[in-house]
Amino acid sequence: MPRVLVIDEEGEQLGDMSTDDALTLAQERGFDLVEVAPAADPPVCRFLDYGKFKYLQTKKEREARKTQKVTLLREVRFRPSIGDHDIEAKKRQVRKLLSEGSKVKLTVMFRGREITHQELGVDLLRKMAESFKDEAKLEKAPSMEGRRMSVTIVPAGQKSKSDKEAKEEVSNA
Repeated sequence: MPRVLVIDEEGEQLGDMSTDDALTLAQERGFDLVEVAPAADPPVCRFLDYGKFKYLQTKKEREARKTQKVTLLREVRFRPSIGDHDIEAKKRQVRKLLSEGSKVKLTVMFRGREITHQELGVDLLRKMAESFKDEAKLEKAPSMEGRRMSVTIVPAGQKSKSDKEAKEEVSNA
């Protein structure tokens, strides 16, 4: 006959007993016998109202989901030959996205022979990232993805790579 360690509804140990005895004792008290530590030797079982337990568990999960914040990755695109006024308009757009709590991916798109002057894209991305140093942190340094160069920034309150790693990546780019 398998044996289990039984804990009653108040959390006190009733000791080691057979599974059948524990089950009948739980039913007499109006509770369910729930295995809480199957890996222990002997397994640990507890008296509790399983329906109420499941209800409270789902209620906690719902509360946790309410406080959870979903961060979106938004993209703002540039061309290497963008004008000063257009840069200011893009900065306002990025500032708005950061204030909403979204991550922002700044992308420079190269067309045709522009790809030979990647340093223009790096300079533009570095200038944009520097303009948001108070409001955002650099999460991903400039990197090429085909004909696009991008950098990712996150609002200052969010966690990202360590600042040292991000600054080293910028200086290496």
